[in-house]
Amino acid sequence: MQPRNMSMSGVVDLAAVKAAGEAKAKAEQARADAARQAAQGGGAGPAAGAVPPSALVVDVDEAGFERDVLQLSAEVPVVLDFWAEWCQPCKQLSPLLERLVTEANGRLVLAKVDVDANQTLMQQFQIQGIPAVFAVVAGQVLPLFQGAVPEQQIRETFAQLVQVAEERFGIIGIEVDPNAEGAVQAGPAEVPAGPYDALLEAAVVALDAGDLGGAVQAYKNVLADDPGNTEAKLGLAQAELLARVQHMNPQAVRAAAAENPRDPAAQIAAADLDLVGGHVEDAFGRLVDTVKVTFGDDRDAVRVRLLELFEVIGADDPRVTAARTALARVLF
Repeated sequence: MQPRNMSMSGVVDLAAVKAAGEAKAKAEQARADAARQAAQGGGAGPAAGAVPPSALVVDVDEAGFERDVLQLSAEVPVVLDFWAEWCQPCKQLSPLLERLVTEANGRLVLAKVDVDANQTLMQQFQIQGIPAVFAVVAGQVLPLFQGAVPEQQIRETFAQLVQVAEERFGIIGIEVDPNAEGAVQAGPAEVPAGPYDALLEAAVVALDAGDLGGAVQAYKNVLADDPGNTEAKLGLAQAELLARVQHMNPQAVRAAAAENPRDPAAQIAAADLDLVGGHVEDAFGRLVDTVKVTFGDDRDAVRVRLLELFEVIGADDPRVTAARTALARVLF
């Protein structure tokens, strides 16, 4: 089974993209400070709180789940490996996960869950088959993949997970004792800037200044050269949404939608407000219901806006999955 793309978005608020930029800056500053301290410290011992590499891979049970996974996920992304002794694919996947997490050198932690001994956790995560791999970041669960998958795909998924943690939550991981047995020697402290970092930063600056049009254009500039850029796609969808609702009169919009349930423009405007206010299911449900009672160009306009709102939330969000199913029933 292919790893599923992780959603980088949750409930939308007016500061979503700006907050992501600030979190990324915070993470980068923290890493720069750590590198500076290490250089100044010379041969000094590890910083307080540094852990040995063996602490990056742990066995977790139901009793310790809150402490060892949920609480820890505020400091470092926790990868959950649901496995069992009798599972042959698990015996191939688990050592690979352990090696890749260790190589991440504190940016990830692996928590191994024996499903035979932890049936409640298996039920809570709705595990249908093993191996099954999830991640927990800042207390939020992200499904990654099920079954044994190629190493390169796991590396890409882990890289995206680290990026999500840093850019959305400012989580940079935990420090590993470089002198401990099994420690991975860190690479250069400075990571070369990506080809679109300046444009993405320009979009964040524009958002900070209230220039939503400028932010939209900056994201479009990135996507013109790199149509698959995840950060730019998310930023554009959110910036366009914020631009649409910026000058709305919420009371007037909601009154018009209540009085004209078959008016696509009124329902589209109300759905935008719903989403910005965090009422995701209401926004999706409103537009699905409107698709039911409209035809031709009106129906297509509502359908297109619904697809745009899916982009704001993220394809793997269960609310998007449910709404896609509901839309398909209406259309077909």
